[in-house]
This record gives sequence, C-alpha cells and structure tokens, in this order.
Amino acid sequence: MSAHLPEDHHSIPESLKRQLESFRKHLWRRKVIEIISLGLIGLFLSFLLLFGLDRVWQTPIWARLLILLGGISLFVGFAPYWLHRWVWGHRHEGQLARLIAKKYPGLGDRLLGVIELQAQDENGDTLSPRLREAAMQVVAAEAQKRELDEALPTARHRKWGLAAMALLVLVATAFVFTPQAGWNALERWLKPFSDVERYTFTQLEKPITYLAVPYGEAFAVNLKLKKQSEQKPEIAIARFENQPEVTVGLKKNLYEFKFPGQQAEGVITFRIGDLKHRLKIQPKQRPVVLHTTVTVNPPEYLQIPESKVALNIGEISAVEGSKLSFDLETSSPLKKASFGPTEISGELVQSQGFVSAQGSMKITDVKSSFGPIDAGSTPFSIPFSWIDEFGLVGGQGFKIRVDAVKDQPPVAYIQGLDKQKAILPTETLDFEILGEDDFGIRKAGIEWSSYGTLPGEKPATAGEIIKSNGGPEVERITESTSFSPAAFNITPQRLILRAFVEDYFPERGRIYSEPVLIYVLSNEEHAQLKKAEFDRVINDLEDIARKELNMLDENQRLEKLDGKELQTEEAKDKLAEQKRAEEENIRAMEELTKRMEQLMKDTARNKNIDKETMKKMAEALKSMQELSDKEMPEVSEKLQEAGEESNTAETSKEETKKAVEEQKEVVEKMDKALAEAKDANKKFEASTFVTRLKKAAEDQNKIANDLISNLSKTLGVKESEIDPADKRKLVDSIKQQSLTASDIRWIQEDLGHYFARTNEALFKQVVDLMRDSKISVHEQKEILDLTLDISLEKIQSKLEDAHSYTAIETSKKSADKLNEWAALLEGAKDDGGGGGGGGGGGAPNAEDEDFEFMLRVMKMIQEQQDLRGRTRVLEQLKRDATAPIDPK
Repeated sequence: MSAHLPEDHHSIPESLKRQLESFRKHLWRRKVIEIISLGLIGLFLSFLLLFGLDRVWQTPIWARLLILLGGISLFVGFAPYWLHRWVWGHRHEGQLARLIAKKYPGLGDRLLGVIELQAQDENGDTLSPRLREAAMQVVAAEAQKRELDEALPTARHRKWGLAAMALLVLVATAFVFTPQAGWNALERWLKPFSDVERYTFTQLEKPITYLAVPYGEAFAVNLKLKKQSEQKPEIAIARFENQPEVTVGLKKNLYEFKFPGQQAEGVITFRIGDLKHRLKIQPKQRPVVLHTTVTVNPPEYLQIPESKVALNIGEISAVEGSKLSFDLETSSPLKKASFGPTEISGELVQSQGFVSAQGSMKITDVKSSFGPIDAGSTPFSIPFSWIDEFGLVGGQGFKIRVDAVKDQPPVAYIQGLDKQKAILPTETLDFEILGEDDFGIRKAGIEWSSYGTLPGEKPATAGEIIKSNGGPEVERITESTSFSPAAFNITPQRLILRAFVEDYFPERGRIYSEPVLIYVLSNEEHAQLKKAEFDRVINDLEDIARKELNMLDENQRLEKLDGKELQTEEAKDKLAEQKRAEEENIRAMEELTKRMEQLMKDTARNKNIDKETMKKMAEALKSMQELSDKEMPEVSEKLQEAGEESNTAETSKEETKKAVEEQKEVVEKMDKALAEAKDANKKFEASTFVTRLKKAAEDQNKIANDLISNLSKTLGVKESEIDPADKRKLVDSIKQQSLTASDIRWIQEDLGHYFARTNEALFKQVVDLMRDSKISVHEQKEILDLTLDISLEKIQSKLEDAHSYTAIETSKKSADKLNEWAALLEGAKDDGGGGGGGGGGGAPNAEDEDFEFMLRVMKMIQEQQDLRGRTRVLEQLKRDATAPIDPK
C-alpha cells in the first residue's frame, strides 16, 4: 500500500501506516463482499421470481425481460457505483482519515493533520522537522490505542451473504426437486426473447394452438398427457370465450372435450393442473366439390375422340370399354384425397371379374384428379373422401355413379310411306329414311329385293343405295330418298323395300327397318287396282247423295211451316242442326273430290285406260268439284240465314224456301255426277276385261316357257332322281298354275255379272265361249261334268306327275284362247260396240278434242315428273358410286 502514499522523506510513522493499510483492506473486502452478495441476491431473486411466475402462468416475454434486467441491474448498474464509492473513493490516507473521523472525530482530524504535514516542505521559517516528527509520533501513539476497524461502516456483508446463500439454497432446491422446471426456468430467464414454453408439472403431448372446425357443427378437442407428465389431474376445465365451462375427466391419459357448433372465431382456454393452454378456434366451411369433370375416352372401334363432360349431377354414362379420368375442383386447397373402393348396391364389387378401383388422388391446390379407370360392364359408384389444408374432412356421402352403357344396335325407319304401296314401274316414291344410333352411324341407305318370285316372272332382283356414310359422331341421319323401279329396270313384281343402318360395333352387320311391300304393277294390274278404287269412290258418292236427299226431305218439312213457326226455338234448333249436317256433308264431298282428283292422276299414267273412260271420269270430277266448292256451301249459307235471330217471319220463310231450292239443284247435280261416275266405271270395268284376259294368257305362256327351260333336266328322270332345285321349280309351277286357274274363274264370273248389269250381247258371247271351251272351273253343284275345267286340273295333274310336255302344250293352247277372247272384246271396243262405247265413226267434236288435248298435257306432266324422279334416283346411285369406301 506504500505506493499510494507520497514518496518523500517526511512520511508518517510506520506503525500508523500499517494501521491505515489494514483499515483500508478491511473496508475494501467488506464492500466487495457486500456488492457481490447483493448482485447474487438480485440474480437469485429474479430467477426465483420467474420460476414462481412460470408455475402460475405463461410469463410473457416483456415480463421475463424486466425480471432479467432487474436481476442483473445490481451487477451491471449498482456495482460500479458501489465500487467507485468504497474502493476507488478510499484509496488514499486522507480519504480513510475522513471515514475514521465519522466514528472518531478527534482522531480523524489529527490523522488528517499528520497526513497534511507529511506533504509539506520544511524550512527554517515555517516548521521545525523535529516538531513535525514529534507530532506524527503522538498521533501514531494515539491511533495505536484505538481499533480503527470500529470506524468501518456498518457491516452488511454477512447478512447479505447469508441472504445470497439462502437464495442459492432455494435455487438449488428448485433444481434438485424439479430439475426440469429449474432448467426450463433458467433457459427462459437467460433467453427472454426465446419461444421456449414454460415448464409445467402437467404436460401435454404436442398440444395444438390452432384448430379449424366445421362451421356451425359440434366439434371435439382431445388433449393427451405426456407419459412423463409429473402431474395427472383428474379434472380438466375448458372455456370457449365467454361461453359456459366444459369440465371433463381423465380417461386413459386423455381429456376429451366436446364443444357446440361455432360460427365466429375465438379462443378456448384449458386449465389442467398448473397448465393453462390456449387454442385458437376458426370455424370454416367443409371443403366441397365445386366442379366435376370426367374425361371419357371411348373404345377404339368407335373412332370417337375423347371428350370432357361436366357433371351437373353425380352420374356419368359411358359405353362399355371406355376409359374414364376424373377431375375435381374443391372450395379449398386439399392436403389429402382418395377414391374408392368402387361399390355396387352398397357393396364392394368383387364378382364377375370386376376389380374394384381405389387409391389416392393427385392434388394441385384446389384441384385433384385420378384415372383412367375402366367403365366395365356393370354400373358402379365411386365414393370419395378428402381433407383440406385445415384438416377438415369432406366428401362424406359424395359419390359418382358410372353407368356402363351397352352399345345398342341402331334403328332404322322409313317415314312418309305406307307399309304397302302399289305403283307402276315408272312412278317414283319419295320418302325419308331415318337412322339413329347411340354411338355413331357408319352407313345408312335403302335396300330392295324381290318378294315371292314365281315361275315365269322375271329373275329375282335386288339392289341398294347408300344414302349417307355417316361418321363416328353422327348419331342421327335423316335423308330424303327417291325410288323408281324403272330406274333399275325392275319389271312388275313384288318388292321388299327396307332402310338399313350400320354402326361401328364390330361384326354387327346391318340393322333393317320394318319392310315396305311394294307392288310394282303392270298396266293391267294397275287398271284393276284403280278400278277397285273407283268403285269405292262411287260407293262413297252414293252415301253422300243419300244423306243430301235425306236432308232435303227434312228441309222440305221445315219449308211447310209458316213464318211464325219458323221463329220458334225448336225450328231454329232444327235449322242449325241441318246446317251442321250440311257442313259435314260438304267436308265429306271435299275429301271425296280430292280422292277423285288423285285417282284421275293415277289413271292418266296408265296407257291401257282409254280416253273415253277418262273423259267420263273427268266429267264426274268436275261435277263433284262444283258441288263441294260452290253449290253445297250455298245451301249451308241459306240455312244459316234462315235461322238468324234477327229474321222476321217472312224473311225466315223466304230464306228456307231458297235453301230448299238450292238443295234440290244440289241433289240433281249429285245424281248427274253419280250417273257420270257409274258410266265411267262401266267403261272402266269393260276395258279391264281385255287386260285381265291378256294377263292370264301371259301367265300361261310364262308357265309353258318355264317348263320348256326345265324340260331338259327332268325329261325321262324318275321323281326320286330329280334335282331338289328342279323339283322345287316344278312345285312352283304347280302353284302358279293354280293361281292362274283361279284368276280365269274370277274373270268368267265377273264377265257374267257385268252382262247381268249391262245386258250387252258381246260380253254374253265371251262368257258362252269360255264355258263352251271349258277353260275355267265354275263350281256349281248342278254341273257334274267339269268339261274343260278338268283340262286345267289335268294340267296341274300332269305337272304333279312330271308330264311336262303335255302340260306345256295345254298351257300354250289355253294362252291362245285367252288372247283370242281379249282381241274380240278389244276389237268391239275400238269399233264403238261392246263395252259401252258411244258414238259411231263421225268426226270428233270440239269438246272431245279439248279433252284429248288436256289428257295429253296431263300425261306429259306426269311423264316429266316420273323422269325427274328417276333422275334423282340415278343421282343417288352416282353419289353412292363416287363416295369414299369405308375401310371397315
């Protein structure tokens, strides 16, 4: 310590110097111990404060920081001050003397004086060295008598040291008995800004601090205790914001809390022992599917590109063999998604070779997808499930049903054509074909073939027209179609006409519509058909005339009433009823007139129907048109005027009279039209006998020619050795002969009936010739000898016995006789004789010339129409021939 004293030769006594040095050491040691103890007290107190607070709550960062700063402030802030005051401030003897003076004022003052004396320079004028030394010795002696340590400040180092030791014991105790809590508190104390959780004696295993829950739905929160948890309270309490508390017990180391549905965010506070845990709750809507898209890849044979189908309902239909890929878009991003296993009727599909599909889906934000999977052959459902980024589960009950649809056969229809149709070869049929298929039409068209070809007819004919080659995505075809037998050189016969459709299904072939039976008629057959239609027209005209006559009778009864009686309600009702009946008859006449017009057009096509017959038919048609267009409506109008409410008695009487007069003229006109129609029909019927006889002769010649062509194969051959095909032809010849014999019998019978009606001698002559020649069978019980009728049966018998030569000879003779009688009737008709032909050989009048000109114009128009029809058919064939060929 001498280094701190002035270095001169006038130093204080050595004893005093040692005494002051000891005093300074004691002072410094005591104050250093005090500041160390005080610093430790601060540190220990701040640690214990945090340790204690952590047992109660989650001490926040700011509080931990203040506690730490408060604990180290004694070291960092107070210690420098303390050391400066007691250590640095008491380095020199004078500083020590002043401190001693506080306890011993006198001694302290004298010590200050001695210390000042040693710093003075002596000289003779100021101070004697001997006196200064003596003074120093006196003060040193007096100091020796005193304990300078008693002048030290009040001792606190022991108390503070003991306090620090006590606090250290407390800290050690915390570490000994709760080491994890102690180390946790130490770490949190040393690192106030860290996120180290406070240690609790009750510890949870990975407790969550955020939970998204289904919006408005009850939810559960499970908290599990750690196995090493020092405390395991039996009761746990939770509260969501200000809602009532929820208390649960410990079960298998788990607390299971259940909360009601929430619609607003909030915090659940859990209190379990010394643990206080906060969980943020955020209600959110469950993830739902917003859009579902299915990519359908059909089987290769359909040649259809894949397509995307947006599902508005949870169902998709796909043809068997298709591959399906699914894309879903949800309302929130997903964390996990899966599909399957596939189900049918609520059960897993494991039968019939069907493998159930299941797996995870590929996820990209809000979109998820999987596939492709096979559509199979059995309808099934695919269940889905997913979890979004918040952990909310969705998809419960969401399923997509996949209906495996079979590739059904296409359908074909013919529209605009009756199931049976009779036409001349030159006529054209216009109609539509309709084809439909569920997965694409490859080809559509029409096809025809001969039906029931008999011996002697032209060889069987067949053909087709391709109307459309369709395409993989063409599901419906409607094509306007024309068919004319003459365009294909088809002779009179029966045809089966069908529409057909082909789809892309392998080896299915054509699917046909219902057949249409077409009778391609010869002129003779066509004339007979139109004759039958004309008969029906005449019958209907007779019905209309009869009704009109009955109405005239009733109107005449009304005419007999006086004016006042016609004003009664009963009479007015009767007039109204008569008017309605007249209107019905007008509609019937209009419909019949249309039928007659069409009949005229059809008969004009047939060159075998003579112009005289056509003229009579035209006259009847003209009368019918005048009746339906003008005269009958005038009767209806008069009846309406007669029954009007505003009429006077005289007016009603007058109008009724006019109606009766008009109706009388109508009845007369109808009788005239009916007579004209019957006259035309008689001529029509007479002309058909010629064509029917010629047709029968032609049939007999056909049978003979067929037998001739087959004779070389069957001549001299036993029945058992005849080729089956040749034998079938013989059987067909027998059938044809039977039909021809029946036709001839009908001709003879019809000739007899015609003669009975007309009493024309020529027809009686032909009937007698047919009977005398025995060429037909007239089955009457009174006639036992069938004469030549037996001859026709003999032909049939000879055919059955394979006597072809005799059958050929007999058939040819019968044909010659039939042609002879036809020529007889035809010659008489040309001469203006039998058949009802009127007039002699005089020059034609102007009316006949006009009609003949009109008839030629009508036929020219029809020929042009037929030509256009055949042209359309040929154009169809051309398009068919130049169309690209389908490789399949």
